[in-house]
Parts: sequence; C-alpha cells; structure tokens
Amino acid sequence: MRRRPDTLFTPAFVALTLSDLAYFIAGGVLIGVTPFFVTGPLGGGPAAVGLAVGAFSATTLVLRPLAGRWADRHGRRPLLIGGALLFALLVLGHLLVTDLAWLVVLRLLLGVAEAMYVVAGFAALADLAPPGRTGEALSYNSLALYLGIAAGPILGQALLDRGGFALVWAGAGVLLGVAALLAARVPETLQPASGPSPPAPLIHPAALVPGLGLFAGVAAVGGFLAFASLRAARLGLDRWSTVLALFGLVVVACRLLFATLPDRVPPLRLAAAALGVSGAGLALMAAVPAAWSLFAGAISLAVGTALLTPAVFAAIFSRVPPSERGSAAGTASVFIDLGLGGGPLLLGLVAAAGGVPSAFLTAAGLAAAGAVLLVSRPIPRAPVPEAGPDGR
Repeated sequence: MRRRPDTLFTPAFVALTLSDLAYFIAGGVLIGVTPFFVTGPLGGGPAAVGLAVGAFSATTLVLRPLAGRWADRHGRRPLLIGGALLFALLVLGHLLVTDLAWLVVLRLLLGVAEAMYVVAGFAALADLAPPGRTGEALSYNSLALYLGIAAGPILGQALLDRGGFALVWAGAGVLLGVAALLAARVPETLQPASGPSPPAPLIHPAALVPGLGLFAGVAAVGGFLAFASLRAARLGLDRWSTVLALFGLVVVACRLLFATLPDRVPPLRLAAAALGVSGAGLALMAAVPAAWSLFAGAISLAVGTALLTPAVFAAIFSRVPPSERGSAAGTASVFIDLGLGGGPLLLGLVAAAGGVPSAFLTAAGLAAAGAVLLVSRPIPRAPVPEAGPDGR
C-alpha cells in the first residue's frame, strides 16, 4: 500500500482546509446573528438564545458516534460533501422561520449535517497528516474554524445591516455551497482493509477522559460565543462583532505560533494549562464590567482555546490505529456537542437568573474543573504505528 506523503500541505489538505474555512465562516455568520434573530423578530430572551444556539447539539450528540463508525467502514468523502450540502439547505430554510419553535426544529436538523461534515473532516485530517504531525495538522487546519469565528460575525453584521436577516441566510447558504464544492476535491482517505475486520467501537475509550476536558473548555467557549455580542452591546460597543473578531484572530495567531507544540509536549498537560488560561479570561470578564475587560478576557480565552483542541486530539489520535480514527473522532466530538449545546443552555439559564457576568463566572468554573481533571488523571501518550495493513 502506498505510504502517505511526508509533506503536510498537499492539495488534499489545502482543499479540506479551504472547505472548512467556507463552512465555518458560514457558521460564524450564524453565531453572530442568531442571538439578534431570537431577541428581535422572534421576541425571545436570554434563555431562548441559549436554547436556539445549543439546540443543534441534541442531534449531533446522537449522530456523531454513528457518523464516525460509518466513516470508518465506508469512507470520509461522502459525509464531507453531503454534510455541507445539507447544511446549506437547512440554513436557507431559516428564510421560512417565523417563531422560536420552528427555529429550534431547524437547528435540531442542522445537527445531522454537522455530525456528517465535522466527524468526516476530523478523520480525513488525521489520515492526511504525516506521521508524528497530527497536532500540527490540527493546528493549521483549525485556523479555518477561528478565521470563521472572526470573519463570520463581521460578515453577518454587514449582511444584516444591508439586507436584513434574509440576506444573512442567503449569504451563509452560498458559503456552504462553496464548502461542498471544495470538499468534492478531497480524495477518499480511508485506507482499504486487507480483510474482514470488526467494526470500530461506537464509543471509543481512548477519547473519554480527554473528551471530558474538551467538554469543559468547549462549554465555556460556547457560553462566551452565545452572549459576548449581547454583552458587548450592553457595555456600549456599537461594533459588537469586534469582540468575536478579536477572539478568533488571537486563536488564529496562536495556532500559527504554536502549531507544533502539541506534538512536542505531553498533550494532556498542555490541555490542562489551556483550560486554566481560559478560566482566567472568563473570570476577568465576569468580575469587571468594562469594555477593556471584555477584550482582555477574550484574548486570554482565545489563547487557551487555541491550545486545547489540538492537544486533546493529538492525545487521542496518538492512541488509536488508523482504522479507528472515525470512531475516536466521533466520540471526542460528542463532547464538543455537549459543550456547544450544553454550555449555552446552562449559561443561558444562569444569565436569565443572574445576568451575563454570572454566566461567565460559571463558565470559568467549568474550565477550572476540566483542568483539575486532566492534571489529576493524565493519560500517557502511547504512539500508534502509522503503517497501513501491509505493514509499510
């Protein structure tokens, strides 16, 4: 069987990363605009924002492990292309939404597309990474996510100011169509098995403890993303999108500067430190009701976020064989769903009862708990051979 090339920036890697960029810019548009859609035309409050933002994770929670097993048996490419196309169709469906219940239904359906695209993308990325460079590959590829978080809300605000919510949904749909076209340029990366093999675990044990730490960090970030724009507006920032833009740009800068770090240090220790830095930033935002603290806290949260995910996935993928990468990615990404869905839901309830600063303080506590877990129960990194079924 042909070896994977030692070069990281292959045409397939670039196509996958550009597809992710288009996909996550569209996601950033939804992150920035959806809270205003809920509190504006739909007439909801903070709890409704949390429900709407986190609803899609209910379906991804169930479907990501199944998508991971399917990707290990049948391939990554169909899920990549199909997930992007389905997401585009459902975003355009926002044009028909007139009340909160239908928005929640639509975002539950978005979870199907999210599970397909993201799980297949993680598995394909691990397949494309040269031996010993998985963390680096994740760091560079994930720039697409945080460029999306940085650029998406700015684009969303511009579209909203120019043409209202209808133009926002149409613009996001076009971006997702571009993501599907780029995904079609990624060849199938699943290595064919040399013979019959049992299915990969539906819930992969190697992903459980790292995944809990990932959940804590993602839940904290999910709460920040859900309420940062509203908090900025209440503090008098007319350009509320600049807070999310700064967060995304700092993550991008750190991913570039520290791309190889998860492959050079014990990854779970790095993840624990990242959670500590994230918690400090959230505590600052909660304690000081000023625009400068919101920006400073966003920078600290961004530094921690930049290091957390590559470290966690480097730890996981170092301990599983290539034939189980989809399963491991599906299991780990369940914790992402729990964080992205549960974080806004929990922190939305906290914000409704005690205000957004209380929600940020609760998020800081989650991050601190995750750091303690990873420090107290470290999983040693055990390298997995990168050879194919023929031993090469």
